[in-house]
Amino acid sequence: MRKAFVAIAAFLVALTIMLGLYHPFLWWSFIFTGPFVLLGLYDLYQPKHSIVRNYPVFGRLRYFMEELRPKVYQYFVESDTNGKPFSRLNRSLIYQRAKKDNDTIPFGTQLDVYENGYEWLSHSIAAISHHELDVNPRVMVGGPDCKQPYSASIYNISAMSFGSLSKNAILALNGGAKMGGFAHNTGEGGISDYHAGPGGDLIWQIGTGYFGCRNQDGTFNPDAFAERSKVENVKMIEIKLSQGAKPGHGGMLPAKKVTPEVARIRLVKEGFDVNSPPAHSAFSTPLEMMAFVKQLRELSGGKPVGFKLCIGRRTEFFAICKAMVETGIYVDFITVDGGEGGTGAAPQEFSNAVGMPLREGVAFVYDILSGFDLKKHIKIIASGKISSGFDLVKNIALGADLCNSARGMMFALGCIQALECNSNTCPTGVATQDESLMKGLVVEDKTVRVFNFHRLTVQSAVELLGAAGLRHPYQLTRAYINRRIGQNVMQSYMETFPYIPEGSLVQTPYPSQHELGMALSTSASFAPTDYKVSAIDYQTASSNN
Repeated sequence: MRKAFVAIAAFLVALTIMLGLYHPFLWWSFIFTGPFVLLGLYDLYQPKHSIVRNYPVFGRLRYFMEELRPKVYQYFVESDTNGKPFSRLNRSLIYQRAKKDNDTIPFGTQLDVYENGYEWLSHSIAAISHHELDVNPRVMVGGPDCKQPYSASIYNISAMSFGSLSKNAILALNGGAKMGGFAHNTGEGGISDYHAGPGGDLIWQIGTGYFGCRNQDGTFNPDAFAERSKVENVKMIEIKLSQGAKPGHGGMLPAKKVTPEVARIRLVKEGFDVNSPPAHSAFSTPLEMMAFVKQLRELSGGKPVGFKLCIGRRTEFFAICKAMVETGIYVDFITVDGGEGGTGAAPQEFSNAVGMPLREGVAFVYDILSGFDLKKHIKIIASGKISSGFDLVKNIALGADLCNSARGMMFALGCIQALECNSNTCPTGVATQDESLMKGLVVEDKTVRVFNFHRLTVQSAVELLGAAGLRHPYQLTRAYINRRIGQNVMQSYMETFPYIPEGSLVQTPYPSQHELGMALSTSASFAPTDYKVSAIDYQTASSNN
């Protein structure tokens, strides 16, 4: 192809010269042939791209086709059920509810009900009309030491920072939360003007960078925290230990993104790189973590304080529970993020291969809290690919009290799953800081869509409750959700994730599946205590931890 290009280029140059000599006006044809020849000559000798070097000019079509591929696949190739991370069925349901369009489907389900993994709800002959049920069920979040408990919706907006999302997207999300009376998590980037402006309820997330409540050296600043946490809109405080998209991974905000506005919101120095370490500096052990929880609760005037994590090494959660029992300091809520979570940019290995999926995570957290007799004090929030009424119902059945959604709410804003969240080129103005793209997202319109989506999704969950013959979400148990695990084998969540007796981890003998977790954990450290466990312990204890 290199030789062919040289021949073609020589022919075009010769042809252009001949045309120009024939008639002076035809020298203008060089406007068309010149760029082609010059670009090809550059491609011949550039050292970085082998295909372009071997196929001058024409090799560049590869990059155009790569750019076009996701769009072609989404609109012309994928079926209604096989799109990833969200299928077209999922996305269409959200769009329809956000716009209050008809959200029913014709001619039966498109799902393969005989495929492994298919799930369904056990309905009742004695079903209850949803007109008799509370269409906006609430959950009171706040343990014995909480002075300002919060009545939360069962469905709220998960953590998304300003910077990750555009200001228009944040304004619309918080405006929808204000209209619908549900909560909006700020993400770890701090409370921006766009989070606070519309007046919706906020969950202030405190990450390892302590943005909005930090000293110049990156350590926690109690005075700054006290000032901001007492704002009326802030209803709960969430300590972020890890997230499903990239658990155990820190981050760096490059200097070029630290604008005067970002510097003011995050309390960082303008024009300098800002580091978010992978772990907290305010505490290094479970016992210190409980002291930090107590400090935040006191500084905030008694507001609910909890933490968010994606379950990794399970012994660490045992250690946290042991610390709560020993100190008598309880968090008010725990947000369990599934390994399938994620809205912005994350390393592929972390997104694909780190962190426990949501279903297992929620069941594990519920069981361990129940085993330590702590569940009565603590609410569980499930977060990760929750976008329908059935998603709400099945996570509550597993043990969650309420649920959060990030990508579901992004779809309500108009996200089309272009998969460009990490490139600042989001075509719908949701995940970008490009002002020209941001203008495509009209705040007033999308505010109503977020409100509609939330209201109709909660309503669909309530209708499912009625179909199961239940009146309140807390009546759901694992027995109500079924899953196909083989050609002619199905199990309820109760069988897949059997409950353990309440209080069974505060005295021996422990449930066999958690003996090793109890042996390996201590409130004095997040690290497992392997060196204290004998070979006999390993032989007799379950290896589930």
